[in-house]
Amino acid sequence: MKKLIVTADDFGISQEVNEAVQGAHKNGILTATSLMVGEPFAADAVNRARDMPDLGVGLHISLSRAHPVSPPNQIPDLVDRGGRLRSDLGGAGFRFYFLPSHRRQLAIEITAQFEAFAETGLPLDHVNAHNHLHLHPTVLGLILKIGKPFGMKSIRLPRDKNSKGLAAIFLTPWLALMKSRLQKHNIRHNDVLLGLDETGALDSRTLIALIEGLSDQVAELMCHPATGPWDGMDPMAKDYRHDLELKALIDETVIDAVRDNSIALITYRDIE
Repeated sequence: MKKLIVTADDFGISQEVNEAVQGAHKNGILTATSLMVGEPFAADAVNRARDMPDLGVGLHISLSRAHPVSPPNQIPDLVDRGGRLRSDLGGAGFRFYFLPSHRRQLAIEITAQFEAFAETGLPLDHVNAHNHLHLHPTVLGLILKIGKPFGMKSIRLPRDKNSKGLAAIFLTPWLALMKSRLQKHNIRHNDVLLGLDETGALDSRTLIALIEGLSDQVAELMCHPATGPWDGMDPMAKDYRHDLELKALIDETVIDAVRDNSIALITYRDIE
C-alpha cells in the first residue's frame, strides 16, 4: 500500500488549532501533529494529545515568529525588543551560519525546546521546524546533535516533488545535503512533502488530487487546520483559510479517496 503521514503543524499556538487537530484526528485522516512547546496553548495541546494515543506528536522547533522557551536574556541575539523570536528569516540564516554567538544561543534554545517536550511525557514521533528552518545546515547540525539523547528518530525532509522554478533549483542541493546527513545519522524521514504550495488553501478538491497523485514513496502531507482565526495570528497568515483545511481533513469524499487509492495512513514511527 502507499503510505501517507498527515501532519498538522503549529499544535499549541491557539485554542482554534488545538480543537482542529483533535477533530481532524478523531473524525478524519490526520495522523500526526507538531507541537510548538513555547506557545500559549501548548499545555492545552498536550492534555488533548494524552487522550489520543494513536496521534503521532512531534516537536515543531520554533526559531522565528514564535515565543522562545529560554529566558530572553539567555538568547538576546535571537529575540526582538518584545522578547519574541525574530522574524527576518534571510538575515537569521546568515547570522546562524557565520556568527558563533548566535550558534551558541541557538543551541540553548533548541535544547530548551527538547527539554520542554520531554517534560510532557509524550513519545517523540518526529521533529521539524517552524518555517522549515531545519533545512539550514547549522540548525540541522544542532538538532542532530541535541535531539538524539532525547530519543529523536525521525525528521521531516521538506522536499516537495511538485515545486518548480528558481526556488526548487536553489533548494535541490540543500535538500540533497540534508537527506545525506539524515541517512548518515540513521534518522528516518519521509521521501516527499506535500502541501507546501497549498499552505492556507488546502481544500477538499486539492487534497483529493494530491491523494490520487501519490506514488509508492512515503509521503507526508503538511497542513494547518484551525476552527477559525485567532488573536495574535501571524500577519503572513492573514489570508489563510485554516477552516477549509479542517473541513478537507474530515470530508467523507477525502476519506473515501484514501480508501479507494489503497493508502495506509501512518505516523513517523511506522516508517520501516
